[in-house]
Amino acid sequence: MYKLLIRPILFLFNPEKVHYFTFSCIRFFHKIGFGPFFKSLYTVSNKELETEVFGLKFKNPVGLAAGFDKDAKLYNELSNFGFGFIEIGTLTPKGQEGNPKKRLFRLQEDQAIINRMGFNNGGVLEAVERLKKNKGVLIGGNIGKNKITPNEEAVLDYEISFDALFPYVDYFVVNVSSPNTPNLRALQDKEPLTALLLKLQNKNASKPKQKPILLKIAPDLTDEQLLDIITIVKETKIAGVIATNTTISREGLQSENKNEMGGLSGKPLTQRSTEVIRFLSEKGNQSFPIIGVGGIHSVQDALEKLDAGASLIQLYTGFIYEGPKLVRDINKAILKAKTIS
Repeated sequence: MYKLLIRPILFLFNPEKVHYFTFSCIRFFHKIGFGPFFKSLYTVSNKELETEVFGLKFKNPVGLAAGFDKDAKLYNELSNFGFGFIEIGTLTPKGQEGNPKKRLFRLQEDQAIINRMGFNNGGVLEAVERLKKNKGVLIGGNIGKNKITPNEEAVLDYEISFDALFPYVDYFVVNVSSPNTPNLRALQDKEPLTALLLKLQNKNASKPKQKPILLKIAPDLTDEQLLDIITIVKETKIAGVIATNTTISREGLQSENKNEMGGLSGKPLTQRSTEVIRFLSEKGNQSFPIIGVGGIHSVQDALEKLDAGASLIQLYTGFIYEGPKLVRDINKAILKAKTIS
């Protein structure tokens, strides 16, 4: 129904406006009592799907990636579409408008999206107020720096958001890999990244109970840089890696919007993100968990990520193109594979 009827209508309109319209629709249908219906339709409940990773128990290994519910406005409702966990953000200490519109583009021929949103969000404290209403959803908190904050002072931004979110999220994600905040990716270099993660780990150690910190990396890193990431994970003792964020590559695209600036997500990223997962898993000797994200548009895409070494996976663009049925189908396939094995 989604692909035949709902998606063609939604895709007639501006993608950013449609995003907020869709949020309004989901909120409305939940208010009039459709939540249990969506849950029964899309959730696969089975103990065999439960997955324990970095000390947390996930109801199933399929999550919603950061960027979809940046401000933690709809995480309770979105969990009814079958997700085992929801990642909010990217959040910054102060609210910011992000980059000028138009900044979100569909590439339908490529089953992809280009965005240059620029960490648009209402600020971490607004999100905290909404997270106080959590009804049992496992939440990841994705944090970044404000656009106006120079890289030399970026650590403080991450620390502010870390402290504010700490009581309300189950794990953290350090985002230094978005291509849409000027100079942010420079923080992926070994020295500044190690310093940033060690600062957060020191802050983590001062808490009564530590929470997992993960690093989200770009798919555009070289093998040498990926080896640096493995070294950094070991040196800083963070919990794991999310592979991968959006790409700046435009190789093989067909759509007319292909040359828009920003990060590309969706089907063109499928192979590269899986390659990064496999490289990190093999070269890192499976010594840390990986959350696989990037171009998951089918059950097969998901299974390949898991086979490459991912412990969990996340959807974003595939969820937009394929609808919530994809979440259910992936979980059913994982369950079937577990039963057979």
